[in-house]
Amino acid sequence: MKQEANQIPKLAYSIREACQATSLGRTNLYEHIAKGNLRVVYVGRRALIPAESLHRLVSGEG
Repeated sequence: MKQEANQIPKLAYSIREACQATSLGRTNLYEHIAKGNLRVVYVGRRALIPAESLHRLVSGEG
């Protein structure tokens, strides 16, 4: 993902954004959440995946 100099880095991604950022499908993402490989935070009813959790998953650390 390309970031402009004045753009604030994302702290969390929606499920849809996480799918786009990682090229993983929605079902695959939910499987990682169920296994505990990916953390999800709920703000009201909205599910958000913290950026550091997503980075750990794709880097193989999680």
